[in-house]
Amino acid sequence: MAEPLRLKAKSASPGIASGPAFLAERPDAAPASRAVGGYSALEKAIDISIGELEHLADGADAESRDIIDFQIEVLRDPTIAEATGARMEADENVVFAWVATLDAYIGELEAADEEQMRARAVDILDIKNRVLGALAGTPIADFPPGSVFVGKDMEPSRFLAHDWSKGGGIALFAGSIAGHVALLARAKSVPMVVGTGRFSAADGDPVRVDGDAGAVVLKAGGMLIPAPAQAPASDTQTGSSEVRTADGVPILLSININDPAEIDALDPATAGVGLMRSEFSVASVADAANEERQLAIYRRVLEQAGDRPVIIRMLDIGGDKPLAGLEDLPALASGLRGIRLLLARPEIARVQARALLRAAVFGRLSVMLPMVTFPDEVDRMRELFREEAEKLGRRALPHRMPPIGMMVEVPSAALMLDAFGSAAFFSFGTNDLTQYLAASARDDMDADAGKAAPAVLRLLAQAVKLSAGKPVSICGDMAGDPSYLPRLLAAGLRHFSVAPARRPAIRSAIIGLNADGTRAAGE
Repeated sequence: MAEPLRLKAKSASPGIASGPAFLAERPDAAPASRAVGGYSALEKAIDISIGELEHLADGADAESRDIIDFQIEVLRDPTIAEATGARMEADENVVFAWVATLDAYIGELEAADEEQMRARAVDILDIKNRVLGALAGTPIADFPPGSVFVGKDMEPSRFLAHDWSKGGGIALFAGSIAGHVALLARAKSVPMVVGTGRFSAADGDPVRVDGDAGAVVLKAGGMLIPAPAQAPASDTQTGSSEVRTADGVPILLSININDPAEIDALDPATAGVGLMRSEFSVASVADAANEERQLAIYRRVLEQAGDRPVIIRMLDIGGDKPLAGLEDLPALASGLRGIRLLLARPEIARVQARALLRAAVFGRLSVMLPMVTFPDEVDRMRELFREEAEKLGRRALPHRMPPIGMMVEVPSAALMLDAFGSAAFFSFGTNDLTQYLAASARDDMDADAGKAAPAVLRLLAQAVKLSAGKPVSICGDMAGDPSYLPRLLAAGLRHFSVAPARRPAIRSAIIGLNADGTRAAGE
């Protein structure tokens, strides 16, 4: 039997605690869609947050009260409000103006020479996320009594809101022995260790925190997360579920994910993820501004996929997929969608880029850009990723640059695919490709799709030849229709990503066909 895994850490508070793991980065269920509003909504969210903190302070000891008073003081600081207002006057959305203002403050603290000052950064992160939760109507939830809290760091208010009388402990990947949570843990005799480094555990797994020796003990089979430099190389064309045509040519068969609720049904033994539509994981602009929440969702799907590749498409918002709280932005009036909107509103893209960069250490992630039309759009987004990676590096946050490819759903891009030299891979989105080729309205797509299919198939065959040997896949509805499979195979496509329910039918159809699309003998 395998021995339990013992991880060295720093003791932040003495004592020994055992209990089921609570993963702090686990995403909550997506909240209902909600428009955030303007500065008045932010003022209300700040007032709510101050009220929550004052409630936590009732009956708190002197040290706890000092921490809460500091957070309330920051929330009431007029310079914070002025900086946020200035960003809004520059046409920045209220949520992202708040996030940018607090992130700048956090960055200053993290760069401080004194450890006590650096430890203050988590206090500011705490109030940033508390106000975001109030804006989205999703306040930070408590965790089960007696649990071992496992996460990168812990907010002081979360510690204070929890009932520690039933036991439990804290194991932090990062953290500081000089931080406020460590101070509170020592005051309340809660065993705590910091600096464990990333490790994987499932909710409910038994964990022991040894605050005396400075260690965490995991159940047998627990695994360390590899450091960024040791992370497995991402490759969108290997490791996914494989099926062979009748003449023996391997075909990759992945699945599409539309909703975070579908993640638990992902079976890593049978399929990777060829397309995760990230826009369905966010319900409002407050969610889009919440880096930690997005990170938790992406990490969850990567860990569920195991060693299978996962392709996550950046937010394809705009057009017929508006985001609550962004409806009044001037950018939407001009019909911006997908990568155009992300580049026009880089504050949205930067939050998601950071979440994806940080998630990449947990699996074989590739990132896909939506609605790309021109090569410079890929170049500009790649540069944005590089800038955010540098910032994460300065903050010593684990991250990895994933391959960045593009959806091919605009006809002009398909016809000029050889011009997109900086794209790592291509994936054909036949739904939008069909709509634009047929000049159809969204409501008329069902009637026009069949008539436009010959033109779409011809365009796909031409585009595959222009791909210059880069990985190519297809993830639109056409990929899940067996009637189109012969022509798609004949066009040279060897990677299909389909809705989970369509996977058995496509798998069966592939087995009965040769790689050139002809039927196998005897079929």
